[in-house]
Amino acid sequence: MKMVKIVKDGMPIATVWHAKGYFARLRGLLGRTLQEDGGMLLTPCSAIHTIGMGYAIDALYLDRQGRVLRVDESLKPGRILPPQRGARHVLELPDGSAKRRKIVTGDKLEVIQ
Repeated sequence: MKMVKIVKDGMPIATVWHAKGYFARLRGLLGRTLQEDGGMLLTPCSAIHTIGMGYAIDALYLDRQGRVLRVDESLKPGRILPPQRGARHVLELPDGSAKRRKIVTGDKLEVIQ
């Protein structure tokens, strides 16, 4: 799986796995640990779940241009989240990352290959 950088206002916020294939998206973060500046970008994706996860995460739903449509913070394991209309990507980050990096709905994030 390829790694990509996620940037906000020119500043890197995370280096994440980019899950583009069916099986990579299906597995997601299951069985993986996250570094503080790590995460996973799921493409295409508009809805996630945390069933089987061992820790809480933040989820950011992005449109095709990287605009943040919704931020779900501190998602505990065992949850099923509703889809986000217009989302093309979901960025999963360690719990508390959105707050620490001041990411809110409407922000623009850039994916650097």
